[in-house]
Amino acid sequence: MPEQAKTTFAGLDLSVEMLERSRPAWPAKGAVAKAEDIARSREGLVSFAAIGPGGRSVGFESDRQYFSASVTKCMLLVAELRRLRREGLPLDEGTRSTLSSMITISDNAAADQIYARVGDAGLQEVAKLSGMAHFEATVGHWSNAQITAADMTAFMAKLDDLLDLPGGDAGGEMLASVIPAQSWGVPRAAPTDARVRFKGGWRPSDLGELVHQAARVDVRGKAYSIAVLTDGNPSMPYGEETIRLIAAELLRTNER
Repeated sequence: MPEQAKTTFAGLDLSVEMLERSRPAWPAKGAVAKAEDIARSREGLVSFAAIGPGGRSVGFESDRQYFSASVTKCMLLVAELRRLRREGLPLDEGTRSTLSSMITISDNAAADQIYARVGDAGLQEVAKLSGMAHFEATVGHWSNAQITAADMTAFMAKLDDLLDLPGGDAGGEMLASVIPAQSWGVPRAAPTDARVRFKGGWRPSDLGELVHQAARVDVRGKAYSIAVLTDGNPSMPYGEETIRLIAAELLRTNER
């Protein structure tokens, strides 16, 4: 057996080692360590997780549970589309409008309407399908569900499969059409040619301000799933900046 495996490409013998070096590497060298440093340096609690091309995952305090706030709305979206399919109902204009308001402007009244239809059972079903190991629905309100960065990243990594439903294309466009005022964090850190589908969540907490975001970033044939969860922020803009700084590191590659 030869000492070094080779493959032929365009008439040239290239070692496997050379091919590996030529491929974009994710995460970029030092990026995760930098993201961890940022997380430790910021006020309050910070957790993150990311899954990149090939399924490699990274994280920091990624199994710490937080109240979900509005991040759960992306799960409610999938749960409602699944309910419609199960009951043989179309995505009518009224439901489409309610879902759009829930996602694009983060309307709480719209989320209440969808939650009344799907309940905790619908959220738990979506969590199971997504492989969310630590998700806990809280009886009575969608915003009190317990989520982790690892779980929300798993959800975003399976987003295309979860939206493989009647109305799923519309749901994906809603997640890509969040209003500019709520498009902070990951969308600000992503390459300008990326398609970013995401949902943020924010609310006051006993520690300060809770600010989260979970996102799926598709760029140049590569998929990246990211979740950054924070609590105890001195202000919402502070939490938004934490998410942007960490996402910028988690989206870095050695070559694109």
